[in-house]
Amino acid sequence: MLTPEQLAALRRDLELTAELGGRRLVLRSTWGLFSPREIDEGTRLLLKEVEVKPTDDCLDLGCGYGPIGLGLAALAPQGRTLLVDKDFVAVEYARRNIALNRLTNAEAILSNGFAQIERGRRFDVIASNVPAKVGKELLAILLHDAYAHLRPGGRLYLVTLNGLRAYIKRNLLAVFGNYDKLKQGTHYTVALARRE
Repeated sequence: MLTPEQLAALRRDLELTAELGGRRLVLRSTWGLFSPREIDEGTRLLLKEVEVKPTDDCLDLGCGYGPIGLGLAALAPQGRTLLVDKDFVAVEYARRNIALNRLTNAEAILSNGFAQIERGRRFDVIASNVPAKVGKELLAILLHDAYAHLRPGGRLYLVTLNGLRAYIKRNLLAVFGNYDKLKQGTHYTVALARRE
């Protein structure tokens, strides 16, 4: 059984510092969010491969406490970056991390996929660390909605476990008509699809 002091320590925010989007950022997280103590390998790989122009409008789909979205916002200071997640705790921490790092070009909202994003809003870059247990129905919805929310020439970057590589490739080819494997690491693969 935990002592009151040990329990109090577990309730405190976790804090980490990481280089994201060329900036040293401080991030706070909590137990129950994905990879709360460190930036996971897939996110790091994705941020190394993503190409973002300073004026790009970006979306972090399934943002968690915000490492991808904050990295995108740092890379696109003249653009706008939106972070979305269906978990209200994740969105609260993403908002705190945006404020903590003074990223005035970013905002975080609660949304199940694209459900709460304005229909007419378009992005140049959409990035997501796809959950390993994404079902085929949810993936179909997310990919079709991503296509609809990208500007012509816009790019969708997905990082997945290597075991999902062929599955993601088939789905991106079906929806976007193109697929590019940017990088395959030990455990993760970064894929790119473009809206032509």
